[in-house]
Amino acid sequence: MGLFKDIGTLFKATVNIAGYIDTEAAEKAIRSSIYFRGPNAWILAIATIIASIGLNVNSIPVVIGAMLISPLMGPIFGLGLGLGVNDMTLLKSSGKNLLVMVCISLAASFLYFLITPLSLSNPTELLARTNPTIYDVLIALFGGFAGILEQCRKEKGTVFSGVAIATALMPPLCTAGFGLASGNLGYFLGALYLFFINCLFIMLATYISVKYFRFRQTEYDDQATGRRTKRISSILIILFIVPSIWSAVTLIRQNNFEENAIAFVEQSKTNCRSIIYDYRIDHTEGSVIELFFTGDPLDEKTKETIRKTAEEYGIKENQLIINDHTYSNDTNDIELVKGIYDKMDEEIAKRDEEIRRLKEELRTSKGVDIPYSQIVREMKNNYPSIEEVHITHGAGVTADSLQLNESMIVLVTSSARLSEEDSTRLNDWLKIRLDSDSAKLILTN
Repeated sequence: MGLFKDIGTLFKATVNIAGYIDTEAAEKAIRSSIYFRGPNAWILAIATIIASIGLNVNSIPVVIGAMLISPLMGPIFGLGLGLGVNDMTLLKSSGKNLLVMVCISLAASFLYFLITPLSLSNPTELLARTNPTIYDVLIALFGGFAGILEQCRKEKGTVFSGVAIATALMPPLCTAGFGLASGNLGYFLGALYLFFINCLFIMLATYISVKYFRFRQTEYDDQATGRRTKRISSILIILFIVPSIWSAVTLIRQNNFEENAIAFVEQSKTNCRSIIYDYRIDHTEGSVIELFFTGDPLDEKTKETIRKTAEEYGIKENQLIINDHTYSNDTNDIELVKGIYDKMDEEIAKRDEEIRRLKEELRTSKGVDIPYSQIVREMKNNYPSIEEVHITHGAGVTADSLQLNESMIVLVTSSARLSEEDSTRLNDWLKIRLDSDSAKLILTN
């Protein structure tokens, strides 16, 4: 029992944050970070252009770099703080600055995509910012909790940078700018919806945290003004929380529908001599899945079987559209086959692009992480007899336990045999120089 008591005491001491929180300093920091004037405005515009370039060329590292330098979080935390402490002045100021932030970002991304000579046939990173999911909601909510906790703690760390990346506020604004520049209303509205979903849940996390940490409430000299402010704050809280809950529930339903629909398609790919060669899920006016068939024509009995199978996966009849592009006497099979091949070519192009990107990352990591030439020059300078050096990543397996261990192998050929002392010294130096405790030296003459 004593052991469990000690563990319980240790756990309570570990998770207790009472002595690490400074609400006054946090409030001051949030209030000072909501304004977008001078350098902040220019930094925001530059970060937006960098993020737009990253989205344009499908480069995730560039997008991450842009999110690190963008000052986007301030007004959103300001809105949550204003609601939490009943400060209408702070609410108004934060709302105005959030609007300024959105306008600057949209203008910068719009101008970039309007004049850029770069084009992208498969903008996967842009497409990913047009359709919010429940995961975006969860990331924004818990990212908001992490961000306000970082603001409140006495010893600041690097959490805020991680929150800026995780909550991904910048990419949706850039995608909305792309939608404006290309005249694609779907991109514009979808990206703005994702952005405001993120803002809403970061703000909600801030409000909950402000109440939990008991920030000092704003005091008014006039009691009537104070009561009116509290009523307005309560109304605003309801207006923010209700859409948040509604959005979360909607996205959960959409996510569940997509999972069920994909499972249904996998189960029903073949029906007699007809196959599903493509499908499309749409949430515009309720969740709907459209199936595209090829092969022999589907009779009514087969269609009814497909509908009953769909019901087993929670898909109602009005949510299922059967697009019977099957072979018949009236069908132009050349066009049909061409459509299937076009779809296959599109999928192959996506995979080729992914393979190309992974190969480029592998080539970069191999070429940059280990400065081969410099290491060999340093070894040759200390041991002139060395003639050839091979450095490679590998894996070793322990014979008894069959445990797989990563290792780095350095094969050295020298004209004269190195002494045992020189071998040990060289091996220790390689571990430090290669930043790998698993580096193994093999000497040959």
